[in-house]
Amino acid sequence: MLNAHSFYSLRYGTMPLEHLIQAAAKMGHEALTLTDINNTTGSLDFVRLCRENGIKPVVGAEFRIGDEKLYYAIARNNEGFKEINELITGCNRNKQLYPEKPVLDNCYLVYPYGKRMFETLKENEFIGIGQKNLNKIAFEPRRHLYRMVMENTITHNGKEGYELHKNLLAIDRNILQTQLLPHQISGQEEHLVNPTNLRKTFGSHPELMHNTKRIIDDCSFDFDFTTVKNKKTFTGSDPEDKELLFKLTYEGLEYRYGPHHKEAKERVEKELAIIDVMGFCSYFLITWDLISYAFNKGYYTVGRGSGANSVVAYCLRITNVCPIALNLYFERFLNPKRKSPPDFDIDFSWKERDDVTEYLFKKYGQKHVALLGAMGTFQDRAPLRELGKVFGLPKGEIDNLIAHPNAAINQTKLSKELHAFREFMQDFPNNRTIHAGGILVSEEPISCYTACDFPPKGFLTTQFDMHTAEAIGFEKLDVLSQRGIAHIKDAVNLVKTNKGVELDVHNFPMLMQDEGIKRSIKTAKTIGAFYVESPYMRGLFHKLRCEEFLTLVAASSIIRPGVSKSKMMGTYVYRYNNPDSFTYLHPVMKEQLEETFGVMIYQEDVLKIGHHFGGLDLAEADVLRRTISGKKRSIKHLEEIRDKYFSNCKARGYEDSVTNEVWRQIESFAGFSFCKAHSASYAVQSYQSLYLKAYYPLEFITAVINNFGGFYRTWVYVEEARICGADLQLPYLNKSKHLTHIEGSTIYLGFIHVKSLEEKLVEQIITERDKNGIYLGLSDFIKRVRPSVTQLEILIRTGAFRFTGQTKKQLLWDMYLFMKGERKKPEGKSLFETTIKQFELPELQQDKLEDAYDELELFEFPVSLTRFQMLKTDFRGEVKAKDLLQMVGKKVKMVGNLVTYKFVPTSKGETMSFATFLDDENNFFDTVHFAQILARYPFQGAGVYLVLGKVTEEFGFPSLDVEKFARLEVKGDPRVK
Repeated sequence: MLNAHSFYSLRYGTMPLEHLIQAAAKMGHEALTLTDINNTTGSLDFVRLCRENGIKPVVGAEFRIGDEKLYYAIARNNEGFKEINELITGCNRNKQLYPEKPVLDNCYLVYPYGKRMFETLKENEFIGIGQKNLNKIAFEPRRHLYRMVMENTITHNGKEGYELHKNLLAIDRNILQTQLLPHQISGQEEHLVNPTNLRKTFGSHPELMHNTKRIIDDCSFDFDFTTVKNKKTFTGSDPEDKELLFKLTYEGLEYRYGPHHKEAKERVEKELAIIDVMGFCSYFLITWDLISYAFNKGYYTVGRGSGANSVVAYCLRITNVCPIALNLYFERFLNPKRKSPPDFDIDFSWKERDDVTEYLFKKYGQKHVALLGAMGTFQDRAPLRELGKVFGLPKGEIDNLIAHPNAAINQTKLSKELHAFREFMQDFPNNRTIHAGGILVSEEPISCYTACDFPPKGFLTTQFDMHTAEAIGFEKLDVLSQRGIAHIKDAVNLVKTNKGVELDVHNFPMLMQDEGIKRSIKTAKTIGAFYVESPYMRGLFHKLRCEEFLTLVAASSIIRPGVSKSKMMGTYVYRYNNPDSFTYLHPVMKEQLEETFGVMIYQEDVLKIGHHFGGLDLAEADVLRRTISGKKRSIKHLEEIRDKYFSNCKARGYEDSVTNEVWRQIESFAGFSFCKAHSASYAVQSYQSLYLKAYYPLEFITAVINNFGGFYRTWVYVEEARICGADLQLPYLNKSKHLTHIEGSTIYLGFIHVKSLEEKLVEQIITERDKNGIYLGLSDFIKRVRPSVTQLEILIRTGAFRFTGQTKKQLLWDMYLFMKGERKKPEGKSLFETTIKQFELPELQQDKLEDAYDELELFEFPVSLTRFQMLKTDFRGEVKAKDLLQMVGKKVKMVGNLVTYKFVPTSKGETMSFATFLDDENNFFDTVHFAQILARYPFQGAGVYLVLGKVTEEFGFPSLDVEKFARLEVKGDPRVK
């Protein structure tokens, strides 16, 4: 049997690998061939699943150009699979069409009937004959039969699968299903057939069956899923790797801990022994080398994830948090019982990650490095919307079908059919994309495992995803990017250029003791600071009123989505504020969890309690953590460890009630707990941000504005700059740059913020200014830069020409007159200097409200006026944000500029919202919009709102339960009559 398509033949095949293989096994097939279209995404999963189901796997790929089927290649062996992958990868990299006659010496090639002349076939080439073409064999010479194989293409699983196949094709082409052409659609007979029927169909042509069997028997794909596939050595030999890793680690040990730290030395010895035995010396060295490259280039990095549990990683400067000080267990990262490979998560600036990635490709070779792919899938409502389109439904009907699936009007035969197809399509592969940061560095060429795509950034990307990579034995290296690192580095550079001060934001002991940072956390003055600026986080700071690093680490963990459902956050906040109001379940719980008041916030806490209370060794405790958290879904493993836990507790004489309650808490909290090392790594970065914000707020906010990507929109940071004392200036022709920049306490907004202003013009403005000096006026600018009328009008309306002393209206008049004159000029150089004819204009006044409307259009936020100053009303609320704690339990009217809001589902399936506002004194206040209120008073976009509600308070943090809510009217643009 040849030519089976799985659902990895994107938007064509309809069968998941498991379904395809299990169905084949149930029918009694002994072998199965996977030839997905133009990819080998599922090949190795296919091999593993076939072995599990007692079927011989044969791997290959079908090659097409558009809808035209060229041939399919079947790998005779591992080398053949590599050849297929190299062909796909090469064509993707070079943007070439697949060749009509490929050279694949270790493959069998099967061409469609009529595609090739029999006389031109090589020894490894055949013609495929399917059921539709069987009758044509009678007209072929008998000698041709020996060059034919039976072709039973599998694309779907019967009638329903055939309809789904057509729907997927139509979705792919963005057309109605009825517009599909016959040659684009697979045959209705392209489904799995049992061996008996297959023999009946092809029984009168034994040569075809013989040839097919001979090919399948000759194919042998040998793959070991148990070995590590990463690059085996860094230096070229295992002993040298070990020697180098040990040397670097002990050098780093003295750098981090000094020469006489007994506990650190013992921990290093223990970790190195495990790393060596498990064969991960090269993995640590490759990561160290990457960090060293970044360090030498002056790049900032953050090593996080479970890798930060390793003292060796800390000594190698891969990570920057001390596992000993934080009581972090190495077994969380690596232990002999951990079957899945570990990985390091390294964050770089979003501006520098591509360079770091390129370094890896250059150092280890293009054939041995690839970005890790990912699979985008059909999720939630998306399939229904796509299906509605291919069935020709109007957008309104599709929206109604999605919003009200159970309404009577949506119970038609068609709507039920669409919902049925939607269920089929849930989690179906939709497109191949790129993992957030995973990179593979392999010992053997990547083509031994997969074909690669070639996305726009120009780095080869595996066609399989992280789950397959892990299953076949890869440890990925996560080279991630974030904007938080960039704004820290940029702020440090701005402080140096603007203040002449060189900062060391990597002096972590100094940061931990800094009073300015402590004050910022305690008062929740964290706007712009990495990971701690969201309304939810600032609200938590108000409730905790904390100053310590460890409390920030805990807060960073319990803030995550899903935690509130586990009641972990509420329990922690209550116990933090009332440390004498609860009793620890057992002395061991106090001993191990006193830092978090008995709450298992961290994944490491499960290890601690499983080990110290439940008597499990640390490796077993980590298996428990992974099993309960869903990382490893083996019921058998969980039952074995559960039995051992209860047996150990009984032997230790614990009361059954205590044993059961601790187990309940493990089960309850483990699914929501967070990696402490990860959280601590982020907290260090938060400290760096907070230090800069506390002492160099203007440089810091400028850096935040320039890196975008913060929690809030740009206008919030612009407003924060004003609050921090900046003299804020709109883009200015003789000063401004592409990005926002600072001179003293003056911040000039960059041209990048002006909508519709062309980047090419901005570059021209700056280059000409740097070369020939400042612009003297409008006519000088026009002569030197020659902008279009549209672009020049944008510049005038931003206020970029305010140095001329003329109003915008005067400048616009001059622009049109001058540009009109420019168009009438004869070509060629004039012998005489021309002058602009001067016209006497009436005085043209400029209103600040007009400026504000220009800014709303061009920047999406006003600068010349605040949104409060644009209101028709002078009412600014009965109370201000700073007074809310004195108004608890009372109804109040407040006026606030909407900063952000978030919709959340309720337990009843309704939608409620949380929002944050700024009052006219630039203080934040938060609101709660319950489902009924939100339905009656929805948000109406950006602007200032009148809010009526009841003040509530939780642990000293006030908020407003909204009862009525409306956006206030603004004064109109004076130019619009």
